[in-house]
Amino acid sequence: MHTLLRNGRIVLPDSVLEPGAILISHGKISQIIDSSSLDSVVADSVIDLDHATIFPGFIDVHIHGAVSVDVNSADAAGLLRVAEFLASRGVTAWLPTLVPGPNEQYERALAAIGEAMEVQAADTTKGARVCGVHYEGPFVSSEQCGALHREHFRKFKNAADLDSLPTINREGAVHMITVAPEIQGGIELIRELRQRGWVVSIGHTRATPAILDAAKEAGAQHMTHFMNAMSPLHHRAPGPVGWRLLNDDVSLDLIADGIHLDPMMLKVLLRCVTPSRLALISDAIAATGLGDGDYEIWSEQITVQDGRTRNARGSIAGSVITMLDAVKRMLSLGASECDIARMASTNPARLLGIDVDCGSIEEGKRADLIALSDRGDIQFTVTNGAVVRS
Repeated sequence: MHTLLRNGRIVLPDSVLEPGAILISHGKISQIIDSSSLDSVVADSVIDLDHATIFPGFIDVHIHGAVSVDVNSADAAGLLRVAEFLASRGVTAWLPTLVPGPNEQYERALAAIGEAMEVQAADTTKGARVCGVHYEGPFVSSEQCGALHREHFRKFKNAADLDSLPTINREGAVHMITVAPEIQGGIELIRELRQRGWVVSIGHTRATPAILDAAKEAGAQHMTHFMNAMSPLHHRAPGPVGWRLLNDDVSLDLIADGIHLDPMMLKVLLRCVTPSRLALISDAIAATGLGDGDYEIWSEQITVQDGRTRNARGSIAGSVITMLDAVKRMLSLGASECDIARMASTNPARLLGIDVDCGSIEEGKRADLIALSDRGDIQFTVTNGAVVRS
């Protein structure tokens, strides 16, 4: 099956092709074509884009759930419902993200994730691709818990403490974890994780620059929801924020909802951080897609009011945005379309080690694409060559 997307604007890694076209064959991008060269192209079906802009599909590496499904307690069917919702909002790959919990909950969650991945391997039209798992904790700082529950936090003494975390027994499954390097055994933990092939991110931390230097040397090369759940920048204590602003080789992600970070701070980061080192995440919870109200999530009531989450302690408890919402905000703040493609797709793919296969519009890569109108609304999503209407 050959599908031609024509008469659109194509956001390539370093430029925008306008007008341009994409030929999709067997789930891959087989050709990127200047519109003046279309006469010789043969396709089974043609979709006229009517000047829509084609971005690479978004990749969300930090999402706890949506449409009433929470990753910590979901079965495979629930995860696939989230995957379908995400695909309708422009996400083509994601990492179900766990908050700290008891080990039996982890085991059930990892079994469900593995089952969902198996279903998608057999049928690639089943929504946004589940790529693995992201553990947010449990090896994090009690002083920077955010909305996480301290009673499930852990320290690291030896490899057995890591062996207790369930993993996904599937080839290619990504295992990512957010850790605070200052906890007991934190640097040794990072070394052990990297030896096992995990993606290690620094977060929920009050680490000093010296400890952060050691963490980077041990293999931690990313930071989770930058500026949130970490000690703030201070002129006599630069902490994690100041450290990262001087370490351009460390990537970071952020929640661009205008709540976790003030829009002015988002503009500061756009100016201070190289676009190739910045990724967008949603940090979305199960209430995403449901509107304002009170929801039972993580064994407590979380209230959503005017798009802002709040738990019983008054803390922000994740977000209810999608990656599309984050993209729209960053575009409104002056990010270029090529930079958006990097932040929402290319950089997350590189972080997870799947950028050979996806994350940018290039010939030979998976046809994971989204079409946005000039107002930034989704016209359709393409997952592995299959068109999904929102």
